[in-house]
Amino acid sequence: MGKISSINPATEEINAEFDLYSNDMIEAKIRKSKEAFKDWRNADLVDRTFSLECVAEVLRNRKDELATTITKEMGKTITESLAEINKCAWACDYFAKNADNFIASEFVETDAETSGYIYEPVGTVLSIMPWNFPFWQALRFGIPALAGGNTVLLKHASNVPMCALEIEKVFTEAGLPEGVYSTLLVDGPTASSLISKDEINAVSFTGSRSAGEKVAEAAGRNMKKFVLELGGSDPFIVLEDADIKKAAKTAVASRFLNAGQSCIAAKRFIVNEEVAEEFTDRFVEITLDLKVGDPMDTSTDMGPLVSANQRETIEKQAKDTVKLGANVLVEGGATEGDGFFYMPTVVNNIKEGAPVLREETFGPVAPIVTFKTEEEATYIANSTEFGLGASIWSEERERAMRMSRYIESGIIAINNFVASDPRLPFGGFKKSGVGRELYKIGMLEFMTAKSMKVY
Repeated sequence: MGKISSINPATEEINAEFDLYSNDMIEAKIRKSKEAFKDWRNADLVDRTFSLECVAEVLRNRKDELATTITKEMGKTITESLAEINKCAWACDYFAKNADNFIASEFVETDAETSGYIYEPVGTVLSIMPWNFPFWQALRFGIPALAGGNTVLLKHASNVPMCALEIEKVFTEAGLPEGVYSTLLVDGPTASSLISKDEINAVSFTGSRSAGEKVAEAAGRNMKKFVLELGGSDPFIVLEDADIKKAAKTAVASRFLNAGQSCIAAKRFIVNEEVAEEFTDRFVEITLDLKVGDPMDTSTDMGPLVSANQRETIEKQAKDTVKLGANVLVEGGATEGDGFFYMPTVVNNIKEGAPVLREETFGPVAPIVTFKTEEEATYIANSTEFGLGASIWSEERERAMRMSRYIESGIIAINNFVASDPRLPFGGFKKSGVGRELYKIGMLEFMTAKSMKVY
Protein backbone atom coordinates (compact mmCIF):
# COMPACT_ATOMS: atom_id res chain seq x y z
CA MET A 1 0.00 0.00 0.00
CA GLY A 2 1.50 3.31 -1.10
CA LYS A 3 1.65 6.67 0.59
CA ILE A 4 0.88 10.25 -0.38
CA SER A 5 2.68 13.25 1.04
CA SER A 6 1.39 16.71 1.80
CA ILE A 7 4.19 19.21 1.10
CA ASN A 8 4.22 22.88 2.05
CA PRO A 9 5.02 24.70 -1.23
CA ALA A 10 6.47 27.69 0.60
CA THR A 11 9.03 25.69 2.58
CA GLU A 12 9.19 22.30 0.82
CA GLU A 13 8.72 20.68 4.22
CA ILE A 14 6.44 17.66 4.58
CA ASN A 15 3.21 18.55 6.39
CA ALA A 16 2.10 14.95 6.80
CA GLU A 17 2.06 11.57 5.09
CA PHE A 18 -0.94 9.33 4.57
CA ASP A 19 -1.45 5.73 3.55
CA LEU A 20 -3.50 5.22 0.44
CA TYR A 21 -6.71 3.37 1.19
CA SER A 22 -6.66 -0.39 0.79
CA ASN A 23 -9.10 -2.14 -1.51
CA ASP A 24 -11.13 -3.22 1.51
CA MET A 25 -11.34 0.38 2.77
CA ILE A 26 -12.37 1.62 -0.68
CA GLU A 27 -15.07 -1.01 -0.99
CA ALA A 28 -16.37 -0.19 2.48
CA LYS A 29 -16.55 3.53 1.67
CA ILE A 30 -18.37 2.89 -1.60
CA ARG A 31 -20.80 0.48 0.05
CA LYS A 32 -21.52 2.96 2.84
CA SER A 33 -22.15 5.74 0.30
CA LYS A 34 -24.63 3.57 -1.59
CA GLU A 35 -26.42 2.60 1.61
CA ALA A 36 -26.56 6.23 2.77
CA PHE A 37 -28.14 7.23 -0.55
CA LYS A 38 -31.27 5.18 0.18
CA ASP A 39 -32.14 7.30 3.22
CA TRP A 40 -30.63 10.60 2.05
CA ARG A 41 -32.65 10.69 -1.18
CA ASN A 42 -35.87 10.05 0.77
CA ALA A 43 -35.15 12.63 3.47
CA ASP A 44 -37.39 15.68 3.40
CA LEU A 45 -35.81 18.43 1.35
CA VAL A 46 -36.09 20.75 4.32
CA ASP A 47 -33.89 18.36 6.30
CA ARG A 48 -31.28 18.23 3.55
CA THR A 49 -31.18 22.00 3.20
CA PHE A 50 -30.95 22.39 6.97
CA SER A 51 -27.90 20.12 6.82
CA LEU A 52 -26.34 22.49 4.28
CA GLU A 53 -26.94 25.40 6.65
CA CYS A 54 -25.12 23.40 9.32
CA VAL A 55 -22.21 22.85 6.91
CA ALA A 56 -22.04 26.62 6.35
CA GLU A 57 -21.93 27.17 10.10
CA VAL A 58 -19.06 24.70 10.54
CA LEU A 59 -17.14 26.33 7.70
CA ARG A 60 -17.51 29.78 9.22
CA ASN A 61 -16.67 28.61 12.73
CA ARG A 62 -13.52 26.85 11.52
CA LYS A 63 -12.54 29.22 8.72
CA ASP A 64 -9.19 30.27 10.20
CA GLU A 65 -8.10 26.68 10.76
CA LEU A 66 -9.34 25.46 7.37
CA ALA A 67 -7.79 28.41 5.54
CA THR A 68 -4.45 27.66 7.19
CA THR A 69 -4.67 24.08 5.96
CA ILE A 70 -5.26 25.28 2.39
CA THR A 71 -2.31 27.67 2.51
CA LYS A 72 0.10 25.17 4.04
CA GLU A 73 -0.88 22.49 1.56
CA MET A 74 -1.10 24.31 -1.79
CA GLY A 75 0.48 27.70 -1.21
CA LYS A 76 -2.13 30.36 -1.90
CA THR A 77 -2.12 33.39 0.38
CA ILE A 78 -4.00 33.13 3.64
CA THR A 79 -6.22 36.01 2.54
CA GLU A 80 -7.27 34.07 -0.56
CA SER A 81 -7.77 30.89 1.49
CA LEU A 82 -10.12 32.68 3.89
CA ALA A 83 -12.07 34.04 0.93
CA GLU A 84 -12.36 30.50 -0.45
CA ILE A 85 -13.86 29.15 2.78
CA ASN A 86 -16.31 32.05 2.97
CA LYS A 87 -17.38 31.41 -0.63
CA CYS A 88 -18.07 27.76 0.19
CA ALA A 89 -20.30 28.83 3.08
CA TRP A 90 -22.12 31.24 0.75
CA ALA A 91 -22.78 28.37 -1.69
CA CYS A 92 -24.27 26.33 1.16
CA ASP A 93 -26.58 29.21 2.06
CA TYR A 94 -27.57 29.76 -1.57
CA PHE A 95 -28.55 26.18 -2.33
CA ALA A 96 -30.21 25.73 1.05
CA LYS A 97 -32.44 28.67 0.15
CA ASN A 98 -33.09 27.84 -3.50
CA ALA A 99 -33.01 24.04 -3.86
CA ASP A 100 -36.77 23.77 -3.38
CA ASN A 101 -37.46 26.01 -6.39
CA PHE A 102 -34.71 24.47 -8.50
CA ILE A 103 -36.02 20.90 -8.32
CA ALA A 104 -39.74 21.59 -7.90
CA SER A 105 -42.07 19.22 -9.76
CA GLU A 106 -44.14 20.67 -12.58
CA PHE A 107 -47.60 19.88 -13.90
CA VAL A 108 -47.92 19.84 -17.69
CA GLU A 109 -51.18 19.87 -19.61
CA THR A 110 -51.56 16.79 -21.84
CA ASP A 111 -54.36 14.42 -22.88
CA ALA A 112 -54.15 12.76 -19.44
CA GLU A 113 -56.21 13.79 -16.43
CA THR A 114 -52.99 14.75 -14.62
CA SER A 115 -49.45 14.82 -15.98
CA GLY A 116 -46.07 16.32 -15.28
CA TYR A 117 -42.60 15.45 -14.10
CA ILE A 118 -40.51 15.27 -10.97
CA TYR A 119 -36.76 15.33 -10.39
CA GLU A 120 -34.92 12.49 -8.70
CA PRO A 121 -31.22 12.21 -7.77
CA VAL A 122 -29.01 10.00 -9.93
CA GLY A 123 -27.32 8.28 -6.97
CA THR A 124 -23.71 8.16 -5.84
CA VAL A 125 -21.47 10.61 -7.68
CA LEU A 126 -17.71 10.15 -7.87
CA SER A 127 -15.99 13.55 -7.89
CA ILE A 128 -12.38 13.85 -9.03
CA MET A 129 -11.12 17.28 -8.05
CA PRO A 130 -7.94 19.41 -8.47
CA TRP A 131 -5.71 21.14 -5.96
CA ASN A 132 -5.91 24.82 -6.90
CA PHE A 133 -9.17 25.62 -5.08
CA PRO A 134 -9.28 22.54 -2.87
CA PHE A 135 -12.40 23.41 -0.87
CA TRP A 136 -14.33 25.48 -3.41
CA GLN A 137 -14.15 23.05 -6.30
CA ALA A 138 -15.08 20.08 -4.14
CA LEU A 139 -18.05 21.94 -2.66
CA ARG A 140 -19.00 23.86 -5.82
CA PHE A 141 -20.09 20.54 -7.22
CA GLY A 142 -20.88 18.78 -3.95
CA ILE A 143 -23.32 21.17 -2.30
CA PRO A 144 -25.97 21.22 -5.07
CA ALA A 145 -25.49 17.47 -5.60
CA LEU A 146 -26.21 16.82 -1.92
CA ALA A 147 -29.17 19.21 -1.90
CA GLY A 148 -30.74 17.15 -4.67
CA GLY A 149 -30.41 13.93 -2.66
CA ASN A 150 -27.22 12.46 -4.16
CA THR A 151 -24.31 11.14 -2.16
CA VAL A 152 -20.71 12.06 -2.97
CA LEU A 153 -17.38 10.25 -3.03
CA LEU A 154 -14.45 12.68 -3.28
CA LYS A 155 -11.17 11.67 -4.88
CA HIS A 156 -9.07 14.79 -4.38
CA ALA A 157 -5.72 15.70 -5.93
CA SER A 158 -2.89 13.73 -4.38
CA ASN A 159 -1.09 16.83 -3.09
CA VAL A 160 -4.01 18.05 -0.92
CA PRO A 161 -4.86 15.05 1.27
CA MET A 162 -5.22 17.19 4.40
CA CYS A 163 -7.83 19.34 2.68
CA ALA A 164 -9.61 16.23 1.43
CA LEU A 165 -9.88 14.76 4.92
CA GLU A 166 -10.91 18.09 6.44
CA ILE A 167 -13.73 18.40 3.90
CA GLU A 168 -15.12 15.03 4.97
CA LYS A 169 -14.74 16.08 8.59
CA VAL A 170 -16.74 19.29 7.97
CA PHE A 171 -19.72 17.25 6.80
CA THR A 172 -19.41 14.89 9.75
CA GLU A 173 -19.28 17.79 12.21
CA ALA A 174 -22.32 19.32 10.52
CA GLY A 175 -24.29 16.19 11.39
CA LEU A 176 -24.75 14.64 7.97
CA PRO A 177 -25.17 10.85 8.07
CA GLU A 178 -22.07 8.74 7.54
CA GLY A 179 -21.51 8.02 3.87
CA VAL A 180 -23.35 11.03 2.47
CA TYR A 181 -20.06 12.83 1.72
CA SER A 182 -16.90 10.73 1.89
CA THR A 183 -13.26 11.13 0.94
CA LEU A 184 -11.22 8.44 -0.79
CA LEU A 185 -7.43 8.62 -0.48
CA VAL A 186 -6.59 6.82 -3.72
CA ASP A 187 -4.33 7.41 -6.71
CA GLY A 188 -5.49 8.44 -10.17
CA PRO A 189 -5.59 4.99 -11.81
CA THR A 190 -7.59 3.61 -8.89
CA ALA A 191 -10.09 6.47 -9.15
CA SER A 192 -10.50 5.85 -12.88
CA SER A 193 -11.15 2.16 -12.22
CA LEU A 194 -14.03 3.04 -9.91
CA ILE A 195 -16.06 4.64 -12.71
CA SER A 196 -17.10 1.24 -14.04
CA LYS A 197 -18.43 0.03 -10.68
CA ASP A 198 -22.18 -0.48 -10.47
CA GLU A 199 -22.32 1.54 -7.25
CA ILE A 200 -21.10 4.69 -9.04
CA ASN A 201 -23.88 6.45 -10.96
CA ALA A 202 -22.14 9.57 -12.29
CA VAL A 203 -18.82 11.41 -12.37
CA SER A 204 -17.84 15.05 -11.85
CA PHE A 205 -14.30 15.92 -12.94
CA THR A 206 -12.26 19.11 -12.84
CA GLY A 207 -8.72 19.05 -14.18
CA SER A 208 -6.64 18.82 -17.33
CA ARG A 209 -8.09 18.20 -20.77
CA SER A 210 -6.13 14.97 -21.28
CA ALA A 211 -7.29 13.51 -17.96
CA GLY A 212 -10.84 14.70 -18.65
CA GLU A 213 -10.91 12.86 -21.96
CA LYS A 214 -10.03 9.62 -20.17
CA VAL A 215 -12.76 10.19 -17.59
CA ALA A 216 -15.30 10.89 -20.33
CA GLU A 217 -14.25 7.76 -22.20
CA ALA A 218 -14.61 5.58 -19.11
CA ALA A 219 -17.94 7.15 -18.16
CA GLY A 220 -19.33 6.87 -21.67
CA ARG A 221 -18.21 3.26 -22.01
CA ASN A 222 -20.14 2.48 -18.81
CA MET A 223 -23.17 4.69 -19.61
CA LYS A 224 -22.54 7.05 -16.69
CA LYS A 225 -23.47 10.72 -16.67
CA PHE A 226 -20.44 13.04 -16.44
CA VAL A 227 -19.64 16.74 -16.08
CA LEU A 228 -16.18 18.00 -17.03
CA GLU A 229 -14.48 21.33 -16.27
CA LEU A 230 -11.17 21.29 -18.13
CA GLY A 231 -9.56 24.69 -17.81
CA GLY A 232 -9.18 27.72 -20.01
CA SER A 233 -7.01 30.30 -21.69
CA ASP A 234 -9.22 33.27 -20.95
CA PRO A 235 -8.88 36.45 -23.07
CA PHE A 236 -8.94 39.86 -21.38
CA ILE A 237 -9.98 42.28 -24.15
CA VAL A 238 -9.38 46.01 -23.70
CA LEU A 239 -11.13 48.28 -26.22
CA GLU A 240 -9.90 51.80 -26.91
CA ASP A 241 -12.68 53.43 -24.85
CA ALA A 242 -12.01 51.36 -21.71
CA ASP A 243 -11.18 52.77 -18.29
CA ILE A 244 -7.49 51.89 -18.64
CA LYS A 245 -6.53 52.53 -15.04
CA LYS A 246 -9.24 50.22 -13.72
CA ALA A 247 -8.66 47.65 -16.47
CA ALA A 248 -4.94 47.37 -15.75
CA LYS A 249 -5.47 47.03 -12.00
CA THR A 250 -8.12 44.35 -12.50
CA ALA A 251 -5.98 42.59 -15.11
CA VAL A 252 -3.11 42.17 -12.66
CA ALA A 253 -5.48 40.88 -9.98
CA SER A 254 -7.03 38.38 -12.36
CA ARG A 255 -3.73 37.11 -13.77
CA PHE A 256 -1.84 36.68 -10.51
CA LEU A 257 -4.61 35.52 -8.16
CA ASN A 258 -3.57 32.17 -6.68
CA ALA A 259 -0.18 32.68 -8.39
CA GLY A 260 -1.93 32.41 -11.75
CA GLN A 261 -3.15 28.89 -10.97
CA SER A 262 -6.80 29.35 -11.84
CA CYS A 263 -8.79 28.02 -14.77
CA ILE A 264 -10.69 31.31 -15.06
CA ALA A 265 -7.71 33.63 -14.61
CA ALA A 266 -7.11 36.14 -17.39
CA LYS A 267 -4.34 34.48 -19.39
CA ARG A 268 -4.12 36.51 -22.63
CA PHE A 269 -4.31 40.30 -22.62
CA ILE A 270 -5.66 41.54 -25.95
CA VAL A 271 -5.40 45.33 -26.07
CA ASN A 272 -6.35 47.90 -28.71
CA GLU A 273 -3.16 49.40 -30.13
CA GLU A 274 -4.41 52.95 -29.41
CA VAL A 275 -4.26 52.32 -25.64
CA ALA A 276 -1.71 49.49 -25.55
CA GLU A 277 1.17 51.63 -24.31
CA GLU A 278 -0.82 53.16 -21.46
CA PHE A 279 -2.29 49.80 -20.44
CA THR A 280 1.06 48.05 -20.61
CA ASP A 281 2.84 50.72 -18.57
CA ARG A 282 0.20 50.54 -15.85
CA PHE A 283 0.12 46.74 -15.91
CA VAL A 284 3.90 46.53 -15.54
CA GLU A 285 3.95 49.14 -12.77
CA ILE A 286 1.33 47.30 -10.72
CA THR A 287 2.96 43.92 -11.34
CA LEU A 288 6.34 45.17 -10.10
CA ASP A 289 4.65 46.38 -6.92
CA LEU A 290 3.31 42.91 -6.02
CA LYS A 291 4.73 41.40 -2.85
CA VAL A 292 5.72 37.77 -3.40
CA GLY A 293 6.61 35.72 -0.35
CA ASP A 294 5.30 33.99 2.76
CA PRO A 295 1.66 33.09 2.02
CA MET A 296 0.82 33.14 5.72
CA ASP A 297 1.64 36.87 5.83
CA THR A 298 -1.55 38.86 5.22
CA SER A 299 0.44 41.54 3.39
CA THR A 300 1.65 39.05 0.74
CA ASP A 301 0.04 39.39 -2.69
CA MET A 302 1.28 36.12 -4.19
CA GLY A 303 2.63 32.90 -2.74
CA PRO A 304 4.49 30.00 -4.35
CA LEU A 305 3.33 27.64 -7.05
CA VAL A 306 1.96 24.35 -5.83
CA SER A 307 4.92 22.15 -6.79
CA ALA A 308 8.32 21.97 -8.45
CA ASN A 309 6.70 20.32 -11.46
CA GLN A 310 4.22 23.15 -11.84
CA ARG A 311 7.04 25.68 -11.68
CA GLU A 312 9.07 23.79 -14.30
CA THR A 313 6.07 23.70 -16.63
CA ILE A 314 5.37 27.43 -16.50
CA GLU A 315 9.09 28.23 -16.76
CA LYS A 316 9.39 26.18 -19.95
CA GLN A 317 6.33 27.89 -21.48
CA ALA A 318 7.81 31.31 -20.72
CA LYS A 319 11.31 30.49 -21.99
CA ASP A 320 10.02 28.90 -25.19
CA THR A 321 7.91 31.99 -25.85
CA VAL A 322 10.93 34.27 -25.42
CA LYS A 323 13.00 32.06 -27.73
CA LEU A 324 10.39 32.74 -30.41
CA GLY A 325 11.10 36.47 -30.14
CA ALA A 326 8.86 37.84 -27.39
CA ASN A 327 9.97 40.98 -25.54
CA VAL A 328 10.38 40.60 -21.79
CA LEU A 329 8.82 43.55 -19.94
CA VAL A 330 9.03 42.04 -16.46
CA GLU A 331 11.66 39.35 -16.06
CA GLY A 332 10.34 37.00 -13.47
CA GLY A 333 11.19 33.35 -13.09
CA ALA A 334 12.09 30.83 -10.43
CA THR A 335 13.68 32.14 -7.26
CA GLU A 336 16.56 30.64 -5.34
CA GLY A 337 16.11 29.07 -1.94
CA ASP A 338 13.30 27.06 -0.42
CA GLY A 339 9.80 27.08 -1.82
CA PHE A 340 8.36 26.80 -5.31
CA PHE A 341 8.27 30.55 -5.90
CA TYR A 342 8.09 32.02 -9.39
CA MET A 343 8.20 35.78 -9.82
CA PRO A 344 5.62 37.38 -12.15
CA THR A 345 6.64 37.62 -15.81
CA VAL A 346 5.19 39.98 -18.43
CA VAL A 347 5.89 39.72 -22.18
CA ASN A 348 4.72 41.34 -25.41
CA ASN A 349 5.54 41.21 -29.14
CA ILE A 350 4.53 37.56 -29.04
CA LYS A 351 4.56 35.39 -32.13
CA GLU A 352 1.34 33.60 -33.04
CA GLY A 353 1.60 30.00 -31.88
CA ALA A 354 3.85 30.77 -28.90
CA PRO A 355 3.15 28.52 -25.87
CA VAL A 356 1.73 31.33 -23.71
CA LEU A 357 -0.94 31.94 -26.36
CA ARG A 358 -1.50 28.39 -27.57
CA GLU A 359 -1.47 26.50 -24.24
CA GLU A 360 -3.08 27.05 -20.88
CA THR A 361 -0.52 28.85 -18.71
CA PHE A 362 -1.14 27.81 -15.12
CA GLY A 363 1.21 30.25 -13.46
CA PRO A 364 2.19 33.94 -13.19
CA VAL A 365 3.07 34.73 -16.81
CA ALA A 366 1.17 37.52 -18.59
CA PRO A 367 1.30 37.92 -22.40
CA ILE A 368 0.11 41.21 -23.96
CA VAL A 369 -0.89 41.35 -27.64
CA THR A 370 -2.47 44.19 -29.61
CA PHE A 371 -5.24 44.55 -32.19
CA LYS A 372 -6.67 47.21 -34.50
CA THR A 373 -10.31 46.17 -35.00
CA GLU A 374 -12.97 44.36 -32.99
CA GLU A 375 -12.95 41.61 -35.59
CA GLU A 376 -9.24 41.08 -35.05
CA ALA A 377 -9.70 41.04 -31.28
CA THR A 378 -12.45 38.45 -31.61
CA TYR A 379 -10.27 36.30 -33.87
CA ILE A 380 -7.38 36.38 -31.38
CA ALA A 381 -9.69 35.68 -28.45
CA ASN A 382 -11.18 32.63 -30.16
CA SER A 383 -7.82 31.29 -31.41
CA THR A 384 -7.59 28.62 -28.73
CA GLU A 385 -9.07 25.20 -28.10
CA PHE A 386 -10.44 26.51 -24.80
CA GLY A 387 -13.54 28.59 -24.16
CA LEU A 388 -14.15 28.98 -20.44
CA GLY A 389 -14.26 32.70 -19.62
CA ALA A 390 -13.54 36.11 -21.15
CA SER A 391 -13.39 39.73 -20.01
CA ILE A 392 -14.32 42.65 -22.25
CA TRP A 393 -13.54 46.24 -21.26
CA SER A 394 -15.39 49.23 -22.72
CA GLU A 395 -17.14 52.29 -21.36
CA GLU A 396 -19.91 51.56 -23.86
CA ARG A 397 -21.52 48.52 -22.25
CA GLU A 398 -23.89 47.82 -25.13
CA ARG A 399 -20.89 47.61 -27.45
CA ALA A 400 -19.17 45.14 -25.15
CA MET A 401 -22.35 43.08 -24.82
CA ARG A 402 -22.72 43.00 -28.60
CA MET A 403 -19.11 41.87 -28.98
CA SER A 404 -19.63 39.14 -26.37
CA ARG A 405 -22.00 37.33 -28.74
CA TYR A 406 -19.01 36.45 -30.91
CA ILE A 407 -16.67 35.33 -28.12
CA GLU A 408 -16.59 31.55 -27.74
CA SER A 409 -16.68 31.37 -23.94
CA GLY A 410 -19.16 30.09 -21.40
CA ILE A 411 -18.69 33.03 -19.02
CA ILE A 412 -18.38 36.69 -20.00
CA ALA A 413 -17.43 39.48 -17.60
CA ILE A 414 -17.79 43.06 -18.82
CA ASN A 415 -15.60 45.59 -17.03
CA ASN A 416 -14.53 43.05 -14.41
CA PHE A 417 -12.64 39.79 -14.16
CA VAL A 418 -14.25 36.37 -14.53
CA ALA A 419 -15.37 34.68 -11.31
CA SER A 420 -17.64 31.76 -10.53
CA ASP A 421 -20.91 32.65 -8.81
CA PRO A 422 -23.46 30.22 -7.30
CA ARG A 423 -26.23 32.35 -8.85
CA LEU A 424 -25.08 31.66 -12.42
CA PRO A 425 -24.17 28.48 -14.35
CA PHE A 426 -20.46 27.78 -14.62
CA GLY A 427 -18.80 25.96 -17.51
CA GLY A 428 -17.16 26.40 -20.87
CA PHE A 429 -17.32 25.98 -24.62
CA LYS A 430 -15.10 23.84 -26.83
CA LYS A 431 -12.48 21.84 -24.93
CA SER A 432 -13.03 23.71 -21.68
CA GLY A 433 -15.52 21.07 -20.67
CA VAL A 434 -18.92 19.45 -20.86
CA GLY A 435 -21.92 20.39 -18.74
CA ARG A 436 -22.39 23.06 -16.10
CA GLU A 437 -21.96 23.58 -12.38
CA LEU A 438 -23.75 25.97 -10.01
CA TYR A 439 -27.17 27.64 -10.21
CA LYS A 440 -30.24 25.60 -11.16
CA ILE A 441 -28.61 24.26 -14.34
CA GLY A 442 -25.67 22.85 -12.41
CA MET A 443 -27.91 21.29 -9.80
CA LEU A 444 -29.99 19.55 -12.47
CA GLU A 445 -26.90 17.94 -14.03
CA PHE A 446 -27.10 15.23 -11.37
CA MET A 447 -30.88 14.98 -11.22
CA THR A 448 -33.00 12.93 -13.59
CA ALA A 449 -36.50 13.82 -14.75
CA LYS A 450 -39.30 11.28 -14.30
CA SER A 451 -42.41 11.98 -16.35
CA MET A 452 -45.84 10.72 -15.31
CA LYS A 453 -49.34 10.62 -16.72
CA VAL A 454 -52.47 9.75 -14.74
CA TYR A 455 -55.60 8.75 -16.70
